[in-house]
Amino acid sequence: MKIAIDAMGGDNAPKSIVEGVMKSVEKYSDLTFTLIGDEKKIRPYLTNDKNITIIHTEEVISGDEEPVKAVRRKKNSSMVLMAKEVKDGNADACISAGNTGALMTAGLLIVGRIKGIERPALSPTFPTIDGNGFLMLDVGANVDAKPEHLLQYALMGSIYSEKVRGVKSPRVGLLNVGTEDNKGNELTKAAFELIQKSGAVQFIGNVEARDLLNGVADVVVTDGFTGNVTLKAIEGTALSVFAMLKEALTSDMKSKLAAAVLKPKFKTIKNKMDYSEYGGAALFGLKAPVVKAHGSSDATAVFNSIRQTREMLQTGMVDAISKTMENTVYVTKVEDGGE
Repeated sequence: MKIAIDAMGGDNAPKSIVEGVMKSVEKYSDLTFTLIGDEKKIRPYLTNDKNITIIHTEEVISGDEEPVKAVRRKKNSSMVLMAKEVKDGNADACISAGNTGALMTAGLLIVGRIKGIERPALSPTFPTIDGNGFLMLDVGANVDAKPEHLLQYALMGSIYSEKVRGVKSPRVGLLNVGTEDNKGNELTKAAFELIQKSGAVQFIGNVEARDLLNGVADVVVTDGFTGNVTLKAIEGTALSVFAMLKEALTSDMKSKLAAAVLKPKFKTIKNKMDYSEYGGAALFGLKAPVVKAHGSSDATAVFNSIRQTREMLQTGMVDAISKTMENTVYVTKVEDGGE
């Protein structure tokens, strides 16, 4: 299995990217890597060249560039060359911690969509209190969505959760303002009916944002605007809570002594809520696995994104989505009176 990696993407590139690859080389003998980026900056972090090829380029898409323009103008950027490796058949999948919008654009324009998927979805796995986690899609690939897009998200999310995360009969919930069947706006009401009638997933109905971290569902479906707001609200709340705890537990000597005693417990909680343990956010609906690692990824987060990508390749997730969409398109045509 061959994975192309944008070595220059992210806040800690290329150091963390290469270090994560080094950990993967030691762990997985069945993986080969193509690192795309400035070779002079990459090589100092290589502990060996085993199963590694470097494609040199000094052009990079920065985090503040307009995605579509950047992908079209910077043909020799590390991210664009990475996507081309997949398109040309030189790699089976690709990973970047760089500009999210540019990666989505490169995925769409270069890697391409699976037939039958109208809108790919950006899909991270969130931690839950019970440690099982849940997948949410979409969190920003498409700000606007149609009911049929949410049905496709439900199908893709269910396949990923079952094949890659090992969840039997994943519970699929629709993010809404209430759990009652008739709640929501026009989009959620129509999507509810469509997903329920499809019978293609184990649909548990509407779920509320306050219940997400309690593990109310294994897959949570929403439009990209709502998903992105939810993502940032969860991240921001977690950071604020830890900041307030730190401030309170270092305010005086008694608090510091208490903090010293409780430190192992806090570390356990922090590890349980660590996004990096779940890998990156996959772009579902493309012809090959495209994974967006967090911009601030360290070596561990990069390693887990590689592990996640390897599992996607091993389980044939993309082929499973393709076959499911072929059947879904056929059923839709029959219901519409087609042949």
